[in-house]
Amino acid sequence: MSHSPLLNLPGPPRDLLDQVEAAIAQARDFVTDYDPELVVTFAPDHYNGFFYKVMPPFCIGMQANGVGDYGTHAGPLNVAAEIAEQCAKAVLAAGVDVAVSASMDVDHGTVQPLEKLFGSATDRPVLPIFVNAVAVPLGPLHRCRALGTAVGEFVATLDRRVLLLGSGGLSHSPPVPTLATAAPAQLDRIVHGQPMTTEQRQARQTQVIEAAKSFADGSSGLQALNPAWDQRFLDVVDGGHLTDLDQWSNSFITHEGGSSAHEIRTWVAAFAAMATAGPYRTTVRYYKQAADLIAGFAIRTAVPA
Repeated sequence: MSHSPLLNLPGPPRDLLDQVEAAIAQARDFVTDYDPELVVTFAPDHYNGFFYKVMPPFCIGMQANGVGDYGTHAGPLNVAAEIAEQCAKAVLAAGVDVAVSASMDVDHGTVQPLEKLFGSATDRPVLPIFVNAVAVPLGPLHRCRALGTAVGEFVATLDRRVLLLGSGGLSHSPPVPTLATAAPAQLDRIVHGQPMTTEQRQARQTQVIEAAKSFADGSSGLQALNPAWDQRFLDVVDGGHLTDLDQWSNSFITHEGGSSAHEIRTWVAAFAAMATAGPYRTTVRYYKQAADLIAGFAIRTAVPA
Protein backbone atom coordinates (compact mmCIF):
# COMPACT_ATOMS: atom_id res chain seq x y z
CA MET A 1 0.00 0.00 0.00
CA SER A 2 1.01 3.59 -0.49
CA HIS A 3 1.57 6.01 2.36
CA SER A 4 1.33 9.79 2.59
CA PRO A 5 1.99 12.31 5.35
CA LEU A 6 -0.98 14.24 3.96
CA LEU A 7 -3.36 11.55 5.24
CA ASN A 8 -2.52 12.90 8.70
CA LEU A 9 -2.52 16.62 7.81
CA PRO A 10 -5.23 19.19 6.99
CA GLY A 11 -5.71 19.99 3.33
CA PRO A 12 -6.88 17.00 1.23
CA PRO A 13 -10.60 17.15 0.35
CA ARG A 14 -12.94 15.03 2.42
CA ASP A 15 -14.23 13.00 -0.51
CA LEU A 16 -10.69 11.90 -1.42
CA LEU A 17 -9.88 10.97 2.18
CA ASP A 18 -13.16 9.03 2.46
CA GLN A 19 -12.35 7.10 -0.71
CA VAL A 20 -8.81 6.28 0.41
CA GLU A 21 -10.01 5.28 3.87
CA ALA A 22 -12.65 3.01 2.35
CA ALA A 23 -9.95 1.21 0.34
CA ILE A 24 -7.75 0.96 3.42
CA ALA A 25 -10.73 -0.49 5.30
CA GLN A 26 -10.95 -3.28 2.70
CA ALA A 27 -7.25 -4.03 3.23
CA ARG A 28 -7.81 -3.91 6.99
CA ASP A 29 -10.60 -6.50 6.70
CA PHE A 30 -8.26 -8.69 4.63
CA VAL A 31 -5.58 -8.44 7.33
CA THR A 32 -8.06 -9.01 10.16
CA ASP A 33 -9.36 -12.17 8.51
CA TYR A 34 -5.80 -13.47 8.06
CA ASP A 35 -4.82 -12.57 11.65
CA PRO A 36 -1.03 -12.54 11.06
CA GLU A 37 1.38 -13.59 13.78
CA LEU A 38 4.27 -11.66 12.19
CA VAL A 39 4.37 -8.64 9.87
CA VAL A 40 7.36 -8.20 7.57
CA THR A 41 7.52 -4.58 6.42
CA PHE A 42 9.47 -3.36 3.40
CA ALA A 43 9.54 0.43 3.66
CA PRO A 44 11.57 3.47 2.62
CA ASP A 45 12.80 6.32 4.79
CA HIS A 46 12.65 10.06 4.17
CA TYR A 47 15.87 11.17 5.93
CA ASN A 48 14.41 10.44 9.35
CA GLY A 49 16.32 7.28 10.20
CA PHE A 50 18.88 6.81 7.44
CA PHE A 51 21.31 9.45 6.26
CA TYR A 52 24.13 9.93 3.78
CA LYS A 53 26.68 9.54 6.56
CA VAL A 54 26.05 5.82 6.00
CA MET A 55 23.35 4.87 3.47
CA PRO A 56 22.81 1.12 2.98
CA PRO A 57 20.63 -0.12 0.15
CA PHE A 58 18.84 -2.48 2.56
CA CYS A 59 18.78 -2.83 6.34
CA ILE A 60 17.01 -5.27 8.69
CA GLY A 61 16.01 -3.88 12.06
CA MET A 62 16.57 -6.08 15.10
CA GLN A 63 15.13 -3.24 17.19
CA ALA A 64 13.24 -0.22 15.87
CA ASN A 65 11.75 3.04 17.04
CA GLY A 66 9.16 5.23 15.36
CA VAL A 67 10.35 8.84 15.10
CA GLY A 68 6.79 10.16 15.36
CA ASP A 69 6.75 12.28 12.20
CA TYR A 70 3.39 13.52 10.90
CA GLY A 71 1.57 12.34 14.00
CA THR A 72 2.60 8.70 13.71
CA HIS A 73 3.74 6.48 16.58
CA ALA A 74 6.78 7.68 18.50
CA GLY A 75 8.69 5.04 20.43
CA PRO A 76 9.67 1.37 20.23
CA LEU A 77 8.03 -1.03 17.80
CA ASN A 78 7.23 -4.62 18.72
CA VAL A 79 10.16 -6.10 16.78
CA ALA A 80 10.62 -9.87 16.61
CA ALA A 81 14.32 -9.49 17.38
CA GLU A 82 15.38 -13.13 17.23
CA ILE A 83 13.55 -13.70 13.94
CA ALA A 84 15.06 -10.49 12.52
CA GLU A 85 18.56 -11.74 13.31
CA GLN A 86 17.81 -15.12 11.76
CA CYS A 87 16.40 -13.39 8.69
CA ALA A 88 19.53 -11.27 8.27
CA LYS A 89 21.70 -14.38 8.38
CA ALA A 90 19.50 -16.14 5.83
CA VAL A 91 19.42 -13.16 3.46
CA LEU A 92 23.20 -12.78 3.62
CA ALA A 93 23.62 -16.52 3.04
CA ALA A 94 21.40 -16.15 -0.04
CA GLY A 95 23.87 -13.67 -1.49
CA VAL A 96 22.04 -10.41 -0.82
CA ASP A 97 24.13 -7.80 1.00
CA VAL A 98 21.97 -6.35 3.77
CA ALA A 99 22.91 -4.21 6.76
CA VAL A 100 21.53 -4.79 10.24
CA SER A 101 20.54 -2.31 12.92
CA ALA A 102 20.11 -2.83 16.64
CA SER A 103 18.65 0.67 16.88
CA MET A 104 16.73 1.45 13.70
CA ASP A 105 14.70 4.65 13.46
CA VAL A 106 11.67 4.40 11.17
CA ASP A 107 9.28 7.08 9.99
CA HIS A 108 5.74 7.28 8.60
CA GLY A 109 6.73 5.06 5.66
CA THR A 110 6.94 2.12 8.06
CA VAL A 111 4.55 3.20 10.80
CA GLN A 112 1.55 4.64 8.95
CA PRO A 113 0.53 1.37 7.22
CA LEU A 114 0.80 -0.50 10.52
CA GLU A 115 -1.46 2.05 12.21
CA LYS A 116 -3.95 2.03 9.33
CA LEU A 117 -4.15 -1.78 9.18
CA PHE A 118 -3.98 -2.67 12.88
CA GLY A 119 -5.00 0.49 14.71
CA SER A 120 -1.65 0.53 16.48
CA ALA A 121 1.94 0.32 15.26
CA THR A 122 2.74 -2.09 18.09
CA ASP A 123 -0.24 -4.44 17.76
CA ARG A 124 1.73 -7.27 16.09
CA PRO A 125 5.35 -8.43 16.09
CA VAL A 126 7.14 -6.87 13.14
CA LEU A 127 10.28 -7.49 11.15
CA PRO A 128 11.18 -4.07 9.69
CA ILE A 129 13.25 -3.96 6.51
CA PHE A 130 14.48 -0.63 5.16
CA VAL A 131 14.69 -0.28 1.38
CA ASN A 132 16.49 2.84 0.18
CA ALA A 133 14.29 4.58 -2.39
CA VAL A 134 15.30 8.23 -2.00
CA ALA A 135 19.06 8.65 -1.58
CA VAL A 136 20.87 8.25 -4.89
CA PRO A 137 22.79 6.38 -6.13
CA LEU A 138 20.41 3.44 -6.16
CA GLY A 139 21.15 -0.15 -7.13
CA PRO A 140 19.29 -1.94 -9.91
CA LEU A 141 15.68 -2.90 -9.34
CA HIS A 142 16.40 -6.61 -9.67
CA ARG A 143 18.31 -6.48 -6.38
CA CYS A 144 15.07 -5.54 -4.62
CA ARG A 145 13.49 -8.61 -6.18
CA ALA A 146 16.44 -10.68 -4.94
CA LEU A 147 15.97 -9.25 -1.44
CA GLY A 148 12.29 -10.14 -1.43
CA THR A 149 12.98 -13.64 -2.71
CA ALA A 150 15.54 -14.26 0.05
CA VAL A 151 13.16 -12.95 2.71
CA GLY A 152 10.28 -15.02 1.33
CA GLU A 153 12.34 -18.19 1.38
CA PHE A 154 13.29 -17.45 4.98
CA VAL A 155 9.77 -16.76 6.28
CA ALA A 156 8.60 -19.99 4.62
CA THR A 157 10.66 -21.80 7.26
CA LEU A 158 8.68 -20.17 10.09
CA ASP A 159 5.64 -21.91 11.50
CA ARG A 160 3.68 -18.65 11.53
CA ARG A 161 1.09 -16.71 9.58
CA VAL A 162 3.24 -13.99 8.01
CA LEU A 163 1.89 -10.81 6.42
CA LEU A 164 4.19 -9.24 3.83
CA LEU A 165 3.75 -5.48 3.65
CA GLY A 166 5.31 -3.18 1.05
CA SER A 167 4.89 0.55 1.74
CA GLY A 168 5.39 3.04 -1.08
CA GLY A 169 3.80 5.49 -3.46
CA LEU A 170 3.79 4.99 -7.21
CA SER A 171 4.44 8.03 -9.41
CA HIS A 172 5.28 11.05 -7.27
CA SER A 173 7.99 13.66 -6.98
CA PRO A 174 7.52 15.61 -3.74
CA PRO A 175 9.94 18.34 -2.63
CA VAL A 176 12.60 16.13 -1.03
CA PRO A 177 16.13 17.60 -0.75
CA THR A 178 19.04 15.97 -2.56
CA LEU A 179 22.79 16.19 -2.15
CA ALA A 180 22.91 18.32 -5.28
CA THR A 181 20.17 20.77 -4.26
CA ALA A 182 20.12 20.87 -0.44
CA ALA A 183 20.80 24.11 1.41
CA PRO A 184 23.47 23.96 4.16
CA ALA A 185 20.94 23.31 6.93
CA GLN A 186 19.31 20.60 4.84
CA LEU A 187 22.72 19.02 4.21
CA ASP A 188 23.26 18.75 7.96
CA ARG A 189 19.95 16.96 8.08
CA ILE A 190 20.30 14.51 5.20
CA VAL A 191 24.00 13.77 5.71
CA HIS A 192 24.50 13.84 9.47
CA GLY A 193 20.95 13.35 10.71
CA GLN A 194 20.83 16.66 12.57
CA PRO A 195 17.65 16.33 14.70
CA MET A 196 14.74 18.59 13.84
CA THR A 197 13.38 20.95 16.46
CA THR A 198 9.64 21.07 17.08
CA GLU A 199 9.55 24.32 15.12
CA GLN A 200 11.40 22.78 12.18
CA ARG A 201 9.05 19.80 12.09
CA GLN A 202 6.08 22.15 12.12
CA ALA A 203 7.62 24.18 9.31
CA ARG A 204 8.18 20.98 7.33
CA GLN A 205 4.53 20.00 7.75
CA THR A 206 3.43 23.45 6.59
CA GLN A 207 5.72 23.14 3.56
CA VAL A 208 4.19 19.78 2.66
CA ILE A 209 0.65 21.16 2.97
CA GLU A 210 1.47 24.17 0.78
CA ALA A 211 3.26 21.99 -1.77
CA ALA A 212 0.19 19.76 -2.05
CA LYS A 213 -2.12 22.75 -2.52
CA SER A 214 -0.04 24.21 -5.32
CA PHE A 215 0.39 20.79 -6.95
CA ALA A 216 -3.36 20.13 -6.88
CA ASP A 217 -4.22 23.51 -8.41
CA GLY A 218 -1.62 23.16 -11.15
CA SER A 219 0.67 25.99 -10.07
CA SER A 220 3.50 23.74 -8.89
CA GLY A 221 6.74 23.02 -10.71
CA LEU A 222 6.79 19.45 -9.41
CA GLN A 223 6.79 16.60 -11.92
CA ALA A 224 3.26 15.52 -12.84
CA LEU A 225 1.80 12.20 -11.77
CA ASN A 226 1.76 9.49 -14.43
CA PRO A 227 -1.31 7.26 -14.07
CA ALA A 228 -0.48 5.36 -17.27
CA TRP A 229 2.91 4.37 -15.88
CA ASP A 230 1.34 3.55 -12.52
CA GLN A 231 -1.14 1.22 -14.21
CA ARG A 232 1.64 -0.39 -16.22
CA PHE A 233 3.41 -1.19 -12.96
CA LEU A 234 0.23 -2.49 -11.31
CA ASP A 235 -0.47 -4.70 -14.33
CA VAL A 236 2.98 -6.26 -13.87
CA VAL A 237 2.47 -7.05 -10.20
CA ASP A 238 -1.13 -8.18 -10.70
CA GLY A 239 0.07 -10.61 -13.35
CA GLY A 240 3.02 -11.82 -11.30
CA HIS A 241 5.49 -10.89 -14.06
CA LEU A 242 8.08 -9.44 -11.68
CA THR A 243 11.08 -10.34 -13.82
CA ASP A 244 9.76 -7.90 -16.45
CA LEU A 245 10.76 -5.12 -14.05
CA ASP A 246 14.42 -6.13 -14.29
CA GLN A 247 14.52 -4.11 -17.50
CA TRP A 248 13.33 -0.91 -15.80
CA SER A 249 16.39 1.30 -15.31
CA ASN A 250 16.55 3.85 -12.51
CA SER A 251 16.63 6.68 -15.05
CA PHE A 252 13.48 5.29 -16.68
CA ILE A 253 11.67 5.15 -13.34
CA THR A 254 12.66 8.75 -12.51
CA HIS A 255 11.69 10.00 -15.97
CA GLU A 256 8.31 8.28 -15.99
CA GLY A 257 7.33 8.34 -12.34
CA GLY A 258 9.38 11.02 -10.60
CA SER A 259 12.13 11.10 -8.02
CA SER A 260 10.16 9.23 -5.35
CA ALA A 261 8.62 6.65 -7.69
CA HIS A 262 11.54 4.46 -6.63
CA GLU A 263 9.37 3.55 -3.65
CA ILE A 264 7.97 0.84 -5.95
CA ARG A 265 11.07 -1.03 -4.73
CA THR A 266 9.17 -1.91 -1.57
CA TRP A 267 6.34 -3.38 -3.64
CA VAL A 268 8.80 -5.37 -5.76
CA ALA A 269 10.42 -6.82 -2.63
CA ALA A 270 7.07 -7.69 -1.02
CA PHE A 271 5.62 -9.33 -4.13
CA ALA A 272 8.89 -11.20 -4.76
CA ALA A 273 8.67 -12.58 -1.24
CA MET A 274 5.05 -13.55 -1.90
CA ALA A 275 6.00 -15.26 -5.15
CA THR A 276 8.28 -17.71 -3.35
CA ALA A 277 5.09 -19.45 -2.17
CA GLY A 278 4.04 -19.96 -5.80
CA PRO A 279 1.68 -18.04 -8.09
CA TYR A 280 -0.47 -15.45 -6.35
CA ARG A 281 -3.61 -13.49 -7.18
CA THR A 282 -4.38 -9.95 -6.11
CA THR A 283 -7.74 -9.35 -4.47
CA VAL A 284 -8.29 -5.80 -3.17
CA ARG A 285 -7.30 -3.48 -6.04
CA TYR A 286 -7.36 0.28 -5.54
CA TYR A 287 -5.67 3.12 -7.41
CA LYS A 288 -6.13 6.87 -7.31
CA GLN A 289 -4.32 9.61 -9.17
CA ALA A 290 -4.28 11.77 -6.05
CA ALA A 291 -2.80 15.19 -6.74
CA ASP A 292 -3.90 16.34 -3.28
CA LEU A 293 -1.59 13.67 -1.82
CA ILE A 294 1.14 14.39 -4.42
CA ALA A 295 1.08 10.69 -5.29
CA GLY A 296 -0.23 7.89 -7.35
CA PHE A 297 -1.85 6.10 -4.38
CA ALA A 298 -2.45 2.36 -4.65
CA ILE A 299 -3.39 -0.64 -2.52
CA ARG A 300 -3.17 -4.32 -3.39
CA THR A 301 -3.78 -7.41 -1.33
CA ALA A 302 -2.63 -10.80 -2.54
CA VAL A 303 -3.03 -14.46 -1.61
CA PRO A 304 -1.50 -17.67 -3.02
CA ALA A 305 -3.38 -18.75 -6.13
